Amino acid sequence: MKTKTHKVLIIEDEGDLCLLLNILLEGTGTEVEHVQSIAKAEEYLLHTIPSLIILDNRLPDGFGIDFLGFVKEEHPSIKVIMISGVDAAAQDVALENGADAFLRKPFTKAQLHQAVTELLNKEASVTSAF
Repeated sequence: MKTKTHKVLIIEDEGDLCLLLNILLEGTGTEVEHVQSIAKAEEYLLHTIPSLIILDNRLPDGFGIDFLGFVKEEHPSIKVIMISGVDAAAQDVALENGADAFLRKPFTKAQLHQAVTELLNKEASVTSAF
């Protein structure tokens, strides 16, 4: 039985967190790539469309919340998990701007797995919505 591999793009400028996310996503049927800025993410999206983006809010060249609108407008099929540890109000704004899930740093492996699994399974069976 062959399972579909989902592409996941991590947009995060902290190398340690990128490594940790890679480790946490092992065994979830995902192929993980990462970039460290909004500019690199825009370049990536020109030739590759991932199933899921894990998007940090504070990046060297802007805010993930602002980039979220671009992603949802240009690629509405991409699911987005917004992550942030700084601003509690970011959660409401992220969800209003189209984020499919929000994880506040620090989050657990279980929280990450649950969000990833739910969003990638939604893609396969849209009928199981809330």
